Amino acid sequence: MVFSTVITSSPQLYFPKTTFPIIQRAIRTCSASLSTAPQRISTSQFDLKTYWTTLIQEINHKLDEAIPVQYPQQIYEAMRYSVLAKGAKRAPPVMCVAACELFGGHRLAAFPTACALEMVHAASLIHDDLPCMDDDPSRRGQPSNHTIFGVDMAILAGDALFPLGFRHIVSHTPTDLVPETRLLKVIAEIARAVGSTGMAAGQFLDLEGGPNAVDFVQEKKYGELGECSAVCGGLLAGASDEEIQRLRRYGRAVGVLYQVVDDMLEAKMDKEINKDKKKNTGKSYVAAYGVEKAMEVAEDLRAQAKKELDGLEKYGEKVVPLYSFVDYAADRGFGVGDQVE
Repeated sequence: MVFSTVITSSPQLYFPKTTFPIIQRAIRTCSASLSTAPQRISTSQFDLKTYWTTLIQEINHKLDEAIPVQYPQQIYEAMRYSVLAKGAKRAPPVMCVAACELFGGHRLAAFPTACALEMVHAASLIHDDLPCMDDDPSRRGQPSNHTIFGVDMAILAGDALFPLGFRHIVSHTPTDLVPETRLLKVIAEIARAVGSTGMAAGQFLDLEGGPNAVDFVQEKKYGELGECSAVCGGLLAGASDEEIQRLRRYGRAVGVLYQVVDDMLEAKMDKEINKDKKKNTGKSYVAAYGVEKAMEVAEDLRAQAKKELDGLEKYGEKVVPLYSFVDYAADRGFGVGDQVE
């Protein structure tokens, strides 16, 4: 997919009946020639698909071990159903591992946090799909959790996955690789991301609606998890405060970029099958601003994410996986997982 490089100014946002801060994305005018772009490490020789799928296999194995079926059996079966779904791409845990390795951390140190991020992600999706929320009947190519286990068990499964993630970090992270002070920062970061000023705030405005609310919803529902995933990897490896801030901005840009492109792909698919999708109208960039504007936003997000990584060039080829994630989020050059959205 090729994105437009003509960037226009961001629309003014208005959020009725809410006291949440307004987040406006700075859209730049890209008039400079390509020759002025910074010289970056080439990613052409890096096999992101192999890197990603290898990590998926390792993470899936560890997730399977982390959630054994025990009493109460029905809750654990519901938890496993969503966490171990075959269509999962494991983007949050993979980004966490890549960020940790960038700063010299061992992936064994990152795996417990990576698994916790996937547990938190799955929990948020379970709750997001509920009839009282987005009321989605399917997720990752299979019936949503509440469709199979009922609303009551789905709520309990989501509720159980959040604290299990925190417990897994504490109980499984090798203490000889990660000091306790870093683990506390990781736990605080995840709590911030999923809490009332993070993903929960995004879901609130998703329900509340309002003109031009899409920017805030996308920032909070999707940008927060990308930001948290990258930051947690850096924290585990002992990255500096400045480096953590770069990861924060990078992860948020990639998280929103991924969703904006998803919106465009979904709109294209709906158009091809002549599907008039009324549900969730106005909750995507395409529905709110149109395809052309969404393409402009996506190109700007790609540039923002790579700009943050340019400041980490001293780490050489270790930064290549994070660069590659940006292009994958924008272009979708291959399938990962079981290629189910």
